[in-house]
Amino acid sequence: MSSILDLWTVSFPALLKGFWVSLKVTGTGLAVGIPLGLVFALAVQSKSRAVVWPTLAAVEIGRGAPLLVLLQFVYFGLPNTGLVLSSFTSAVFAFAWCTGAYTSEIIRAGLEAIPHGQREAAAALGLSRADALRFVIVPQSLRISTPALLGFSILMFQGSSLCFAIALPELLTQAKDVGSTTFRYMPILILAALFYAAICIPATLIVGVLERRIGRHAM
Repeated sequence: MSSILDLWTVSFPALLKGFWVSLKVTGTGLAVGIPLGLVFALAVQSKSRAVVWPTLAAVEIGRGAPLLVLLQFVYFGLPNTGLVLSSFTSAVFAFAWCTGAYTSEIIRAGLEAIPHGQREAAAALGLSRADALRFVIVPQSLRISTPALLGFSILMFQGSSLCFAIALPELLTQAKDVGSTTFRYMPILILAALFYAAICIPATLIVGVLERRIGRHAM
């Protein structure tokens, strides 16, 4: 047991560094992807086919392709077109694309959950369609969508472990490097799992609390 603790003590700084990289790439990807999801959700409701069809294509590719494929497409594929991105930028690009595609469906469901009477009330007050969306519909839909968005964010943080495939020095990459040096994979992977659990377990509890609160207000 003491040897495991010694290994954890020595390896902790490296894993902590990778942990912050995982948080950074996940947070940046979500910060770009969730607003993109809102844009996608509104765009698919457009009456213009020139807007709807490209948006649907982006959404279906983002949802249909595994995140690992998106990561490798951006990092290894785009250089063939002359666009070379760093591993971090490639990860953010892929995460934002995946997040935008999935959260567009979450947000769209939130938009459709708003009673039609809210739109009629906004029109009766003289609000334009854009103002009704901005001040009435979107704020309520985002509130409804918050638990699902947070739950998806947890999955994306866990998915950051896939970034080892494009040489991003995130948490799992650091753990694998320590394991390949010490040949003690099990203890170091357990420590990495504890880092993931430190974020995912509290976040999951928060999701449950939010769902109960929103459920009570909806009744």
